[in-house]
Amino acid sequence: MNGLGTTVGMLHPGSMGAAVAAQLRRFGVTVLWYPEGRSPATLARADAAGLEAVGDLPVLLERADIIISLCPPAAAEDNARLAADGGFADKVFVEANAIAPQRVSRIAQLLPDAVVVDAAVVGSPPVGGKSPRLYVSGDSAAVARLSGLFSATDVRVHRLGEQIGKASALKLSYTSYQKASRVVAAVAYGLAEANGVADELLDIAERRPGSYLSETGYIPKTVTRAWRWGPELEEAADLLSECGLPDELMRAAAAVLARWEGTRDADLSVAEALELLHGDS
Repeated sequence: MNGLGTTVGMLHPGSMGAAVAAQLRRFGVTVLWYPEGRSPATLARADAAGLEAVGDLPVLLERADIIISLCPPAAAEDNARLAADGGFADKVFVEANAIAPQRVSRIAQLLPDAVVVDAAVVGSPPVGGKSPRLYVSGDSAAVARLSGLFSATDVRVHRLGEQIGKASALKLSYTSYQKASRVVAAVAYGLAEANGVADELLDIAERRPGSYLSETGYIPKTVTRAWRWGPELEEAADLLSECGLPDELMRAAAAVLARWEGTRDADLSVAEALELLHGDS
C-alpha cells in the first residue's frame, strides 16, 4: 500500500509539519494547506515544501482523504472544530499534537463521523537524513493506511495498538524528560556563570558523555522554542496530575520557559539568553 492517489490536508505547517509534508510531496502525494491568517514564515515554509494552498477550508476538507493536525498544543481542539464545522466525515483525522490523552478523546468526540488516529512525532524534522518516528494508535485500518502513506519516506511509523491516547501519552512521557532536562541544564549553566564557575561546570559535564550541561550551544535554541515547549510541558503536568504523580517539576520548567516568551525566531547568544532569566521573580 502506498500514498499515490491519496490527498492529505495539513493543519498547519510549522517547521515539523512542513518537513513531514515535504516528505510526502517527494513521493507524489498531494498535500493541501489553508493559508488564511498564517504568518509570512509559514507561507514560505509551505511554498518550499511544495504544498498546494487552498483558500476555502470547506474545499480543502472535501478534497482531503486524510487531515494531519500538527501544530502548537493550544490550537489542537480549534483545528478539530474547524474540521467538524466543515463537515469532515468518513475520512481519517490524524491528531499529531503534543497534547494529553484526555484532549485526544475530546477531539475524537468533536469528530464522531471521522476516524481519529492518535499520533505523536518524536525526533527532529525529517531533513538532512533525519528520521523521526511517528507513533500511532487507533483504528487498525486507518493506521495501516498511514503506514503505507509514509512507507517510502524518512518518517518511520510505529504502531501502538488501537487504544486512543497511547501515542499522546508516550509523547508527553518523552517530552517531559527531554524538554525539562534542557531547561534545568540552562538554569544550572546560568547559575554557574553568575558565580564565575561556568568553565569548571563545563569541564565536569564533558567528563560525563551525553550530559546536556555540556551543550551550551543549545541554550539559545531552547529559548526560541519556549513558546511551543512551555505549553507542551503544561500538557505533561496535566497528565502527571491525572495519573496521581507529582506535577510541580513540569510546571516549574514551564514557568522558566515563560521567561523567554516573545523570543520566537530570535537570534540570541548564550549570554543574552541567560540574561532573560534574570528578570523579576
